[in-house]
Amino acid sequence: MTESTETSTQSSATPGQKQRGSTEREDLGRQRSGRPAWAESLLSGIGPLLAALIVLCIVLSFATDKFFSTSNLLNVLVQMSIVGIAAVGGTFVIITSGIDLSVGSNVALSGMVAAYTMKEFGASAIVGLLVALVVGALVGAINGISITALRLTPFIATLAVLAMGRGLTQQVSQGQTIFGFPPAFTFLGNGRIAGIQAPVVLTIVVFLIGWFVLTRTTFGQQVYAVGGNREAARLAGIPVKRVIFSVYILAGLCAGLSAIVLAGRLNSALSSSATGLELQVIAAVVIGGTSLFGGRGSLVGTFIGALLIGVINNGLTLLNVNPFWTQFIQGVVIFVAVLLDALNQRRLQGDG
Repeated sequence: MTESTETSTQSSATPGQKQRGSTEREDLGRQRSGRPAWAESLLSGIGPLLAALIVLCIVLSFATDKFFSTSNLLNVLVQMSIVGIAAVGGTFVIITSGIDLSVGSNVALSGMVAAYTMKEFGASAIVGLLVALVVGALVGAINGISITALRLTPFIATLAVLAMGRGLTQQVSQGQTIFGFPPAFTFLGNGRIAGIQAPVVLTIVVFLIGWFVLTRTTFGQQVYAVGGNREAARLAGIPVKRVIFSVYILAGLCAGLSAIVLAGRLNSALSSSATGLELQVIAAVVIGGTSLFGGRGSLVGTFIGALLIGVINNGLTLLNVNPFWTQFIQGVVIFVAVLLDALNQRRLQGDG
């Protein structure tokens, strides 16, 4: 009789109760291992990813003798800088189970408005840098307000902002390319710091700051909590809407910084720049082990994911592969990463 009652009670449990039970078991496992959530996420996903990167590098080294040259390896790091910086903000967003499809148009708009301000109004490089960051943050704020206050789904909200941002970029530029910026503005795109390209140094600094915030601050713990179980986070006193709003502003700031690097590298701003960047950012984050379902992820994984994408793109270029195949291969990589994430999520739910 008792066993029958217990079975009936278990079968009648709501999905939310099952999710909370699964989360409690995962938390108990972490307590027993003595490792926090970010460490478990890092250890569980970085091994296979790093192995894949090493194997890919070995294959490319045999395929072309140019791959392991110092200049080419530095070129890979420079090329991945724009994706990598934007992916830092994308990691925070996706850990909260959100998505940001507007990052590409945000980069284009931020760079274009900054360029227009300097060329048309004679603003200094410092003002141009600040304008790019402010525009990026404003776009992120629009995303955050749409999701938290207007209760739109992240996919729809950021998709709409993507279209609006790209349209505004065209309007500001009138379809023209703006070029010729002050050296102080282009420094972060093509300058050198201690002999190392500035974009590489900046990317590493941004990742280190992001890693510290995500793993060593209360805000970082709240980001994981919101992504893991939003209702439980709310009941624990975490300001869920404020956390979500903040991560979208952070993503916007990272997009603004990527815009500065891109405009600096090209010494110009194009209305079509950063087209498709959102796919590369999402790919870097998901390949790096951050779950689209939220609650799991690490910036170390994202860094390796961005590096993996950079190596793939660089390898295809060195092998003279038709550039039209590049986007197809990126799509395949994203598909496989999302599929593996979905299978892992089903496994976790099955264990729960």
